[in-house]
Amino acid sequence: MTIDEFVLRRRTVVAGAGAVAAAAALTACSTYGKSESAAAPASQPATAAAPGPNAAAGQPNPNAITNTADVPVGGGVISGDTVVTQPSAGTFVGLSSVCTHAGCKVADVSGGTINCACHGSKFGLDGSVVNGPATQPLAAKNVRVEGDSVVLG
Repeated sequence: MTIDEFVLRRRTVVAGAGAVAAAAALTACSTYGKSESAAAPASQPATAAAPGPNAAAGQPNPNAITNTADVPVGGGVISGDTVVTQPSAGTFVGLSSVCTHAGCKVADVSGGTINCACHGSKFGLDGSVVNGPATQPLAAKNVRVEGDSVVLG
């Protein structure tokens, strides 16, 4: 065997080993994080039943986005992607928390307005534009009161 034949064989072995390692890595990546239960589609989505007016007293509502007591009259709270305001006593309004100007999430509800810190837009408690640069109101979301909770829907 000459040195040239040895070099060729060594290169072939190294290249072959690299190909095997790459194939093993791809196989591992394609199955990582998958389980048999995740691969099979669910027959029906699970939905939680919303407790109605007959729900046990003192039990928290699992569908609540906030409590009515947490939403001040003439103000509001931000809960996830929803702003809940109470413009007048007992009237609750649901709005998207995404500013219509540039898609930022509104920062707070204070001074009677919903305020976006990105560019200074302000919205009324009904979602209407009070101060630009936004020109469109916040999108409405349906909310309702169940007991002492505000829920979507």
